[in-house]
Parts: sequence; structure tokens; C-alpha cells
Amino acid sequence: MSEPLAGHEREPPPSVLSIVKVVYALHALAILVGLAGSASVIGSFVGSVPSIVAVILNYLKRRDARGSWVESHYRWQIRTFWYALAWFVVALLLFVTLIGIPLGLVLLAALTLWLIYRIGYGWLRLRDGLPMYA
Repeated sequence: MSEPLAGHEREPPPSVLSIVKVVYALHALAILVGLAGSASVIGSFVGSVPSIVAVILNYLKRRDARGSWVESHYRWQIRTFWYALAWFVVALLLFVTLIGIPLGLVLLAALTLWLIYRIGYGWLRLRDGLPMYA
């Protein structure tokens, strides 16, 4: 394990680690539902019960992670959800015009890859006991 980031010296309680793992699992489930079902990955990610439960858990439990290296994972997960929602809205707005439809489709494809990266990379760093970048 590498050195923790400054300000993240405290070891997290086991419950904080459990919650952050559950949140990654819920987000991964939402992505899998989007890949396997008729919904888009991004639509499933921002609008499905697993992801909404995940972001609520993030907000409810992030205070418990304060001062530990796991705090950065809570921030990473919360930002992933809100940035995904914001870019999804932008993509939907592009669909209003005929010219914007191809750009909206490209944006949705890029956003899908970005979500898979964010959840996968975050989960791997958590598994290795590493904080996310500041």
C-alpha cells in the first residue's frame, strides 16, 4: 500500500469500508442492468434504484469516513453520479435538434465508457487500499 494522501491518516472503521464497497457494487449493478437490458447504461446509472440508493448511502455515511483515506472514495462516487447526470442532461438536450443527435449519441457512448472506467478504477483502488486522487 502506498502512502496515504495528506489529511487522510486515520484508518476507516469497518462499516465505512463496507458501505463504500456496497456503493461500488450498486453502481456496477446499475451499469450491468443498462448493458443487459433495454435501457442505456447512463439512463440506468442515473435513474435506477441501485444507483439512487448508492448516492443516498454516500451522503448519509461520508461523514463517518472523514479524515480517512476512504473519504476520497466517497467523494469520487458522489462526483461520478452528479457529473454523469449533468452530462446525460446535456446529451438529452442535444437530441432536441436534428444536428445535435449525432453529437448526443457520441456523448452517450463516451459517458458509458467513462462510467465503466470510474466505477471499475475506483473499486480497484479501494481493493488495493488506496485513496482516489485529490
